Amino acid sequence: MGEQQRVKFPQEIIDEYAALGVDLPALFSAGHLGTRMGVQILEASPEKVVGTMPVEGNTQPYGLLHGGASAVLAETLGSVGSMLHGGSSKIAVGVDLNCTHHRGVRSGLVTGVATPVHRGRSTATYEIVISDEEGRRVCSARLTCLLRDVRPGEAAPAESTGS
Repeated sequence: MGEQQRVKFPQEIIDEYAALGVDLPALFSAGHLGTRMGVQILEASPEKVVGTMPVEGNTQPYGLLHGGASAVLAETLGSVGSMLHGGSSKIAVGVDLNCTHHRGVRSGLVTGVATPVHRGRSTATYEIVISDEEGRRVCSARLTCLLRDVRPGEAAPAESTGS
């Protein structure tokens, strides 16, 4: 999975978490599952989240990228966008994910781009497009997250995303 690179966040988001004593770029990751699968988040803001995942190690018995792996990448990217939209006082919890798989991929890296469809006070919905290295769409996904208030004593969103 290689060396973990730092995620590119907008400065105002870094400042929001820094005011709470949280170094968001230092703590942030794709989570335990995403890390095992080689997910790398390259850019993250409420408006757009970009990440990659290797095909190798994430295939089904026929040697194609596993649909569940695409779902993990999609839910990871959409959840990050939802978390950043909700801000430091909210926790994003996925409540609906659907994926349509368009083509098989046997090797290389896939890239997912999550963009908002709806960003409200209590829910956020993101469309995630996963493409192969030639820019061909591999999977279209949509994720809706519930945005709930952080409860007293509960870990902040940044602390709960660390691996």
